[in-house]
This record gives sequence, structure tokens and C-alpha cells, in this order.
Amino acid sequence: MHTLLVLNINPELEEELIDYLLELDSVSGFTSYHVNGHGHHASLSIAEQVTGRRKRTQLELLVEVAAVESILAGLASEVGRDIVYWQQPVNGLGRLSQT
Repeated sequence: MHTLLVLNINPELEEELIDYLLELDSVSGFTSYHVNGHGHHASLSIAEQVTGRRKRTQLELLVEVAAVESILAGLASEVGRDIVYWQQPVNGLGRLSQT
């Protein structure tokens, strides 16, 4: 059974996190993109408070449910700072190819 594991990180961690994920056998690939975080956080810089957004990087991993715990444990020990995550169930998975 698969799950979509979403990681939302400080962009400064992007290279370190990508290197970590590429070493894992349980992760066959992932998608990353730049996003803006919005919300009421005391830790926002003055510029972020003025614009109402914080730059973040988001990664989406389609992984086996059983692998999530070890992936998160490794993130906590190897990368560990300012990582927000959530999981979403995956109801279908496949690949369409041309014949």
C-alpha cells in the first residue's frame, strides 16, 4: 500500500534533504517545487511579515506506508531542522505508456 509523503522545508535544507532521499532504497523518486508558506508565525522575518509569506520548498514522495516511519526517523537524525510533513492516502497508482 502506498502513501503520498509531503515534506515542506526551509529552502536552505533542499540540497541536504535531496542528497539524503536519493540514498534511500525505499524512495524511487520524488517531485520538488518552490512554494510560499502563509500563516501567523512569530519566527517570520520582518520582510516575511510585510509580504505575508515565507519561501519554502515542498517535496512529494510516493512510498510504501511501511517505509514512512524509517524515512521520518532518518530525516530527524540526518537533516532534522524545520521540516513539516504530512501523509495522504493513495487510492491508485500506475503508469500509462505508449505502445
